Amino acid sequence: MEAVLPFSTLVKMMQPFYPQVGPQGRRPPYGLETMLRIHLMQNWWSLRDDTIEDALIGTGAIRRFAGIDLAKDNIPDTTTILAFRHVVEQHHLAKEIFKTVEQYLEEKGLLLREGTVVDATIIHAPTSTKNEKRDRKPQMHQTRKGKPGKLQSASTEDSQLLLLQQGF
Repeated sequence: MEAVLPFSTLVKMMQPFYPQVGPQGRRPPYGLETMLRIHLMQNWWSLRDDTIEDALIGTGAIRRFAGIDLAKDNIPDTTTILAFRHVVEQHHLAKEIFKTVEQYLEEKGLLLREGTVVDATIIHAPTSTKNEKRDRKPQMHQTRKGKPGKLQSASTEDSQLLLLQQGF
């Protein structure tokens, strides 16, 4: 989604409605693009405000998509996520946002479908030939960081959006 969505267009669409200073002189709001990305993920995966906050804390892939670096950034809390959703609802922006996303994906020949979030990490491990013939299973492959290879195993979340190229 990072490479195919028109985030600059979506940010421009929302800019006039997003507060530039915090309410009553408090801290400034989180970046608009970060909050928009969180809002999109929340809708794609049907996550409640507290659930997306937990996902941001616990899942690196979701943090990376949102543009949050734990070394520098704080994670928006449930109240902040709720406040952003209220801005979207108050100004009737949801339909416009998702219509823009849908049109853009359609122009690129892509479809949005439900699937599984995979957050895989490559680790160093000894080769395994512990079977009767003492050879590798044909579906097993080795890789290392920075080199192409097939994924052997991964932890998964409940759902993910898959971009499918039309015609497959």
